[in-house]
Amino acid sequence: MFTGLIREIATVKSYQNNILAIRSKHKAKLGDSIAINGVCLTVIKVNSDGFALELADETRSIIDESKISAEVHIEPAMLMSDRFEGHIVQGHVDCIGTISQITPRENATDFIIKVEPKYIAHIIPKGSITIDGISLTVNDVYADSFRLTIIPHTLKNTLMKNYKVGTKLNIETDVFARYIDHILSHRTAKKSMTWDDVDKIQMSY
Repeated sequence: MFTGLIREIATVKSYQNNILAIRSKHKAKLGDSIAINGVCLTVIKVNSDGFALELADETRSIIDESKISAEVHIEPAMLMSDRFEGHIVQGHVDCIGTISQITPRENATDFIIKVEPKYIAHIIPKGSITIDGISLTVNDVYADSFRLTIIPHTLKNTLMKNYKVGTKLNIETDVFARYIDHILSHRTAKKSMTWDDVDKIQMSY
């Protein structure tokens, strides 16, 4: 599990044969889970200047592989002893979004991000969303897009300062919205769900 708080902006050394090599100050250990631009990956090798991870076919089929080049956000998995900040992030990318509009404000910047309409049900006004691994708050939700308001601190300390109209984004929607939608979609008028049914659904994630 992650929190969506970026710990470092690292550099991609190489990406070949599904193996992603990262140059980073973070001292990873073999088997560690680390989110790379919001994608949960497992460390398979530790190098003197960073670590390497492997991308499964399923992961590669969902993400935009342009997001694993140049600089990337990284966040090691949360420890049980850590202070909980941000929001609950699984590192499971749901879809790719595209920035359709950027509007500077007096003390913030608005981003309008377009997604496939089927994902809008899992994006909640004033709820949380993960964009390239960053925990952010949704301001407004539309038919096929949503609005974020990004404060100067976040822009300065993440790769969002480099984003432009047309930039692709890894998006993880709210985990609780996904759970609720899944549960409701499996209910029938003939049979009410039991707590055992709910437990089985939760265990499937």
